[in-house]
Amino acid sequence: MEQYIEKDGKRLRLGYTTGSCAAAAAKAAAWMLLTGREKTNITLDTPKDIRLDLPVLEITRSAEQVSCAIEKDGGDDPDITKGTLIFATVTRSGNSGVDIDGGIGIGRVTKRGLDQPVGNAAINSVPRKMIRENVEEVMALADYKGGLKVVISAPEGEILAQKTFNPRLGIVGGISILGTTGIVEPMSEKALVDTIRVELRQRRAAGKEYALLTPGNYGSDFIRQELGLDMNLAVQVSNFLGDGLDLCRELGFRGALLVGHIGKLVKVAGGMLNTHSKYGDCRMEILSAHAAAAGADAETVREMLDCAACDDAVRILREKGLDREALGRVTEKISFHLNHRAEPMEVGVLMFSKEYGILGRSDNEETLLKKIMEER
Repeated sequence: MEQYIEKDGKRLRLGYTTGSCAAAAAKAAAWMLLTGREKTNITLDTPKDIRLDLPVLEITRSAEQVSCAIEKDGGDDPDITKGTLIFATVTRSGNSGVDIDGGIGIGRVTKRGLDQPVGNAAINSVPRKMIRENVEEVMALADYKGGLKVVISAPEGEILAQKTFNPRLGIVGGISILGTTGIVEPMSEKALVDTIRVELRQRRAAGKEYALLTPGNYGSDFIRQELGLDMNLAVQVSNFLGDGLDLCRELGFRGALLVGHIGKLVKVAGGMLNTHSKYGDCRMEILSAHAAAAGADAETVREMLDCAACDDAVRILREKGLDREALGRVTEKISFHLNHRAEPMEVGVLMFSKEYGILGRSDNEETLLKKIMEER
């Protein structure tokens, strides 16, 4: 596929989703089964109105069944499924219409709150629609009145799934067949936010009213080692703190507790609800401003501004006896911006560093943590 987008000044190649692979493979297999002729390329119209022309691989034919594969190409997106083969096996059936299921390497849903109900193959709604419509198109062209069974598989899927969120989401045995547009846009922030949405929606479907959020691995480790909680209770929101809160409110959570390292959370004190470095790095400026408000002299402020890491700045505050007041002010500002974003939902914060432990906690932190623990 040779279509490109411009992102952050770079020319990046588009790719196509596992859903497009499954639909194209199913279309090709159905065509070969119903016409009796081999097909080495197949065209597919995606929901994004981009037409794909894809080589058909690993063809196996018999009178009652055809199997073939499409190779996944994510373009310049660093997707672990890039290069894997997505197979479709199409068989004549005694039923009417098109029956779709997952085979080897395709996950099964075991928990509520996902796109598919418990027990179904993890082939999401849009890919299912694409598969069905493309197979029905072939059936109409061939004037075939019977039924077809389509089984999607991915021989490498079970191994690849261990590197995805699937085990944590309750999707067992393989990868998911995904995609809402059929096209992969490289480095999509939307895809990351959609992953957060899935985890939060699943917790809400399980009856949880309070969410435990953390930016990343530091927070997850702290939750496990210092708070003694199962890290699977927490949803990692990466840099998307504001989006995570928006989703919590949208899904009807009553409250959320954000547990994070000072290196991330101090940016929130400056009103940054997306903490990615491309949007700025104001950590030392914020810490120095609050140090000054707590009584730090000009020399101390200059020394803090020259720090490369937050732990170094905290060390200076501790040496000057300013850490409690300065970090208390920072925590108050973090809490203000989080609650302003999430209103009317209640939000608490627990800020820590690996070297110094807990540095700040909002007044409602203990209450929210207790509610989260009660919902385990």
